[in-house]
Amino acid sequence: MQIHFIVVGHKMPKWVQEGYAEYAKRLPKSCSLNLIELPMAQRGKTSSVEQNKTEEAKRIQAAIPKACRLIVLDEHGQQPTTTGLSKHLEDWLAGGQDVALVVGGPDGLDQSIIDQADWCWSLSKLTLPHPLVRVLIAEQIYRAWSVLQNHPYHRE
Repeated sequence: MQIHFIVVGHKMPKWVQEGYAEYAKRLPKSCSLNLIELPMAQRGKTSSVEQNKTEEAKRIQAAIPKACRLIVLDEHGQQPTTTGLSKHLEDWLAGGQDVALVVGGPDGLDQSIIDQADWCWSLSKLTLPHPLVRVLIAEQIYRAWSVLQNHPYHRE
């Protein structure tokens, strides 16, 4: 299974790239994390939040591989524990289909993308910076995988 980690935004600082890469490389091929960066909509005085989200939704939709299970990150999603996330990962692995894990731009995701999701995941009630979210997602996917493997990385 591949997790296609589709994110709006690019040109991340070196610390983000290194942090993300550190956790992504720890995952086995059977649960690999594939980063797909999409450009943000051009923000300007004449563009609205809804226009930006619609434009980004088109890019996201085009980037989602066919027959993927769609998971979106949204502030209104469920906030699982680590063990709960590992159960989701276990289901994804058992399902045999790839996963598209989507993070929107600074304005969030267009409702059309959220409505298609198989699961809506929230990392926290806190507002987190997009660069940190990339590292956090990679670490949490690795942690969930380590729980499934009874690996000592995760200690309860």
